[in-house]
Amino acid sequence: MRDFALTVLNTRGPALFSTGQAGFIIKSGNGQLMAIDLYLSDCVERLEGHKGFKRLLPHILSAGELPFDVVVCTHPHRDHFDVDAVPQMLDRGARLYCSVDCEKLVHQLQLEYYGEQINYVKPGDHIKEGDFDITFVNCDHGTGAPDAVGVVVKVDGRTIYEVGDSCLRLDRAGEIPQPVDVLIAPINGMYGNMDSSDAVKLAEELHPSVTVPCHYGMFASHGGDIKVFYDLTAEKQIPSLIMQQGEAYRIN
Repeated sequence: MRDFALTVLNTRGPALFSTGQAGFIIKSGNGQLMAIDLYLSDCVERLEGHKGFKRLLPHILSAGELPFDVVVCTHPHRDHFDVDAVPQMLDRGARLYCSVDCEKLVHQLQLEYYGEQINYVKPGDHIKEGDFDITFVNCDHGTGAPDAVGVVVKVDGRTIYEVGDSCLRLDRAGEIPQPVDVLIAPINGMYGNMDSSDAVKLAEELHPSVTVPCHYGMFASHGGDIKVFYDLTAEKQIPSLIMQQGEAYRIN
């Protein structure tokens, strides 16, 4: 695990790191760290009791290893709000921004103790946290997480749009600030999420400098065919980056 933490600490920002599933770390040029939807534990299988939720990707980071300045949880599903990891990140001083429907989890975990470190957000909210200028945008994850949000992060003059768990909503594409340097989109096509074809359609609409697929490979039950994404982006000549778990990408 320590090797990945050292990679994050030693890579010059602005940079993006993949932790697997829908988890990403953003590092600013000044070294500040933002986490989005990190799934670092095995809590989903333990709490859901579903063999399809067995973790298939290795653990590469423990929750207390890095001093995150900002932690974002886009909705309360436990592969996005890791109930084992979030308290440890708060212990290290992180400020948590989570969708309003995460309040029940916060109460269950007795995290009210952290006071102003915990903030609830909804689409349209905008905050400035250190080097990160963050806008929370609409996300359509269906009735299972009606208050889920997407995240637009501006850092060091770059714009990263993490769609969050959502179906394809091209009617909302105009809400996203342009230009987009990095588009991060789910491709698993289950639980109301976009599939590879949808992610490509969104990329064609937003014209990001690079599109990064996510939400595949962690659980057997979640689906997602990375080859389909690879083939479609190659065919349509859409710039893409399929990130290895633990990979660093310096955003030019």
